Amino acid sequence: MQPMPPTGYLLPIWARRAAGAGVGVLMPGAAWAAAGAAAGAGAGAGAGGSAPGLLWGIPFVGMLLSIALVPLLAPHFWHRRMAWVAGGWTLALLLPQAVLFGPAVAGHTAWHAMLLEYLPFTALLLVLFTAGGGILLRGGPWGTPAGNTLLLAIGAVLAGVMGTTGVSMVLIHPLLRANQRRRHKVHLVVFFILLVSNVGGATTPLGDPPLYIGFLQGIPFFWPLQYLSLKTMTVAVPLLALFWLVDRHFAKTDAEPVPRQKLQLDGRVNILLLALVVTGVLVQGMWQPGAVVLFGTAIGVERLVAMGFFLVLVGVSLKLTPRAVREGNLFTWAPMVEVAVLFLAIFITIAPVLQMLGAGREGPMAGLLALTSDAAGHPSPAAYFWLTGILSAFLDNAPTWLVFFQTAGGDVARLTGEDARVLQAISAGAVFFGALTYIGNAPNLMVRSIAAHRGVRMPGFFGYMLWSSVLLVPMLVLVTLVYFR
Repeated sequence: MQPMPPTGYLLPIWARRAAGAGVGVLMPGAAWAAAGAAAGAGAGAGAGGSAPGLLWGIPFVGMLLSIALVPLLAPHFWHRRMAWVAGGWTLALLLPQAVLFGPAVAGHTAWHAMLLEYLPFTALLLVLFTAGGGILLRGGPWGTPAGNTLLLAIGAVLAGVMGTTGVSMVLIHPLLRANQRRRHKVHLVVFFILLVSNVGGATTPLGDPPLYIGFLQGIPFFWPLQYLSLKTMTVAVPLLALFWLVDRHFAKTDAEPVPRQKLQLDGRVNILLLALVVTGVLVQGMWQPGAVVLFGTAIGVERLVAMGFFLVLVGVSLKLTPRAVREGNLFTWAPMVEVAVLFLAIFITIAPVLQMLGAGREGPMAGLLALTSDAAGHPSPAAYFWLTGILSAFLDNAPTWLVFFQTAGGDVARLTGEDARVLQAISAGAVFFGALTYIGNAPNLMVRSIAAHRGVRMPGFFGYMLWSSVLLVPMLVLVTLVYFR
């Protein structure tokens, strides 16, 4: 899942952990061990007493199923009571913790997730949403099959520079505006999510959170550009060609596009604000003055400063952007509210699942991780690619990347040298597969919400997965055969 920065960018606590230290948790391993003693093997500690048992993943699975099914089965209830559903699954995790471990542990779980994961994520997403919605791009060649394809290609390239979330927030509005007369618009948004919100972010550490985490682990800044560019093109070029064919087919029966006008850009101050956001993200990785403890949880000073900085930029954008610009983008806060509510529950309930994965070969997912090696014990790039990818489609792709990086040994020199194909597989999988679900990467759900609020009848969770699987999986198979076989 990549809720998440560059933005992409989520700068979670995972980014601060040394490669040899193991993936941390939202509650101490000792507490999970206590759960094992109190609740038995089924719901308690994993192997070694350091990870939760599989039953602790039920609230997260329930949350995902709710996102997938409730909007289909009870749409009116979902739109009115979405926060209740999210809160219910959150309590399904916290209340058993409070009973088994005590209220202090349950409170620590929620506060840890909010302070270290949710608040940094939301602050970053908020400034990108606000600044992106304050850039009004009118006119230009968009609205025709060739123009739409060009816009997606530009977005895919910019995703590596601005981050997937940043460029998604800027370009989704002109794409939908230019095609507002079209009857068939779902394919526009689906391909946009695939190419701009995900695949294009694989070329630099600024593009997607896993690559930024890799940069913090010591992987050279230009390593993704050197080793993932061809793989990105292998996915992106066929997708762009397929998009042109699909859009050309629908354009024959749709209404005429909006008459072409001279390209006009309003809200230019927000471009500067987006550049400041990218700078703020980079500074977090290079300036680490220490940590402070807030209600029992340590957080880096640089992260608090960044959150404050992003909120200031939100205020500046709201102050300096003319109202007409936001009205031209049909700007509304509803998509931001929806994402904020859902991801609060996701970040809290995902904690034990990430802990299971982080326990590695000593935890309940040991059998899954064992698949990364062949019969002779040698690492399998293809297995790393698919396992990292599939888990990244449903979990936070930043810690998922880190888990498999550590499973592969966590040695940057070796993984950028003799075992370079393994690191390439882990990195490409974490980025590319994020497009398979609405929660695979932060901009996916946001783009879906923006499109829905602009009148596009977006498919549900499983409907989108059908679209993305049909379009993307053949490209992933191609990448496997060409690069990781």
